[in-house]
Amino acid sequence: MNAREHFHLAVRPEFAAGAYGRFDSDISFYNRVNALIGPDSVILEYGAGRGSFLDDPSHYRRTLRALKGKARKVVGCDIDAAVLENQSVDERHVIQPNARLPFEDGTFDLVTCDWVIEHIEDPDGFETEIRRILKPGGWFCARTPNKWGMTGLGVRLVPDWLEKKVLSAVWPERSDEDVFPKYYRLNSWPALTKHFPQNRWLNASYGYGGEPKYHANNRLLFRLMSLWNAIAPEFMATDLLIFMQKRDVA
Repeated sequence: MNAREHFHLAVRPEFAAGAYGRFDSDISFYNRVNALIGPDSVILEYGAGRGSFLDDPSHYRRTLRALKGKARKVVGCDIDAAVLENQSVDERHVIQPNARLPFEDGTFDLVTCDWVIEHIEDPDGFETEIRRILKPGGWFCARTPNKWGMTGLGVRLVPDWLEKKVLSAVWPERSDEDVFPKYYRLNSWPALTKHFPQNRWLNASYGYGGEPKYHANNRLLFRLMSLWNAIAPEFMATDLLIFMQKRDVA
């Protein structure tokens, strides 16, 4: 058990029962993703990376997060060639930033983007491609920091050259290889409304104040961050859990 797990046991007694806290956003997000898929679903994990969730100490969370075997096919794509080593998908593709995706129109029933859309440089081009590859009635599911939430504000205040040092201090267990440039062009309610308009998408998204992550294993900081999550208005919620259904329109 690493230092972070010991810390969670100290501040969240329920962590002993399943290795996750009561406000775990992995559980909330992937419970809903699992509710939207079936054995015949074809899924794209956009930004699948190396499959870092396979390192998760919680067996339950790993099982919930793993979609391979629950659907007909799970495809992973990423700009990082590490995706070619990802064992949590059935098929792997390296893609180019802002380029057309290597999939036919209407290929997928569901697309996931987990901690990815903060890295999207061209929101309109991204929405166009996601809409193109989804079947009518298909779902786009994303989890991302809110631009105006505690994490989003904090990260955007840290200059790029200092980011890895700060992250290693406040979240020592996080790997440097999982850190990429961020743009935050799709990370607010106005941006989502603009780039995923209601005439093309049914918006079932919501804000979520999950378990604090960037607390340096400091109990006071963790409790202050938890208090903020409890009292913050939804437009300033720490995370956005995005669920968009493609409308059946021309």
